[in-house]
Amino acid sequence: MRHERGPGSAVTRVGLYFAAVQFLFVTCWTVYVIYLPHLAAQAGIEKKWVIYILMADQAIFTLMDFSIGVAADKVSRTLGRLGRLLVVLTAISCLAFLLLPLAAPSGSPLLFLALIAIWAMTSSALRAPPMMMLGKYVPTPKLPWVSTLSLVGLGVAGAIAPYLTVSLRGVDPRLPFVLSSTALIAAVSAMLWAEKHLAAAAQVAPEPVAKKPVGPGVVLFFAAVALLGLGFQAHFALNSAPLYLRFAKPEQLDLLMPVFWVGFNLLIFPACRANERFGGGGVMAAGAVLGAFASALATVAPSLESLLLLQFLAGGAWAAVLMSAMTAAIAIGHVGREGAATGGLFALLALATFVRMGLVAAQVNKDPAIGALLVWLPGAAWLAAGLLLIWLMLRFRAPVASPQ
Repeated sequence: MRHERGPGSAVTRVGLYFAAVQFLFVTCWTVYVIYLPHLAAQAGIEKKWVIYILMADQAIFTLMDFSIGVAADKVSRTLGRLGRLLVVLTAISCLAFLLLPLAAPSGSPLLFLALIAIWAMTSSALRAPPMMMLGKYVPTPKLPWVSTLSLVGLGVAGAIAPYLTVSLRGVDPRLPFVLSSTALIAAVSAMLWAEKHLAAAAQVAPEPVAKKPVGPGVVLFFAAVALLGLGFQAHFALNSAPLYLRFAKPEQLDLLMPVFWVGFNLLIFPACRANERFGGGGVMAAGAVLGAFASALATVAPSLESLLLLQFLAGGAWAAVLMSAMTAAIAIGHVGREGAATGGLFALLALATFVRMGLVAAQVNKDPAIGALLVWLPGAAWLAAGLLLIWLMLRFRAPVASPQ
């Protein structure tokens, strides 16, 4: 059993710390995507291969998120603490990231791609393992709150990404790469502090590692996660810009695209309250259904004002889904499999990104007939996931967090 020993403020402080880590991690990815075409050209790689490099990154994330999650469970059981390993892996990741703009001018594609691979493999240490750490130490009632704080960092980074793209135009890549990687390793160096405070705030008595086989409910839960991830990618990355361009000029997109993330950051807090009161399963299903209707209505929005409102609601729906999915994954993995469960969650989200990039690489989204169908994909995927989650709750008579 987990018994809270310290004040909730300790958990809040650690949650804010994880928010900072997630913000810096996503910012590093944004900087990488902005400069990759330029750096790849310096390394002697043609522009047409950039999308395939990004797809390879997501493939690595898909494999490594789950693998590192499983490894984190084993390390936690044998060594007790995980912070030191995360700091070491992040140091390797940041070093490889920092060397990218320095190695590119050498004109060696092999060296450049090797550094990208090292960075991608080791950066997975900042996805599932911190969530596993939260699952190990944070009392169950506080998991939605600390997950919410962590995800706010992701949401803020997503909101500023368009502005970062504009601000970095013409800037020497070495400067943002050095600043972002240095800030990230400095933040992650405090992981030992975070783990110490989490352990002090909650006394963890030894519990047997979960031996239960993975039941059909768990499989269907992660199937719903895959549908939700695909819906998010299609809605935000494929459909949002074309929807805005019905009413706005291209140069206005930098101001309009963050509306989704504004909704994410603001509505995640009432979603957290709802999670604590009604349970994660209901909130996750409700978020999926709300997102489905918001996305579907956005395709036929009669004005820019109505489209902005629907994008705001879609962002809030995604916040409810993602926060509830994380707390559910931790609950599914408890005890001893939190890393594997959260790693599986992140792996499926990376796989959804891979699929979206594959559609772009194949230029499927540019086909008028297929494009007309793609606008309805997010709504269909989110609605299917929501109905599946509702069925799971009714079928197992329990929160989605613990289907067996």
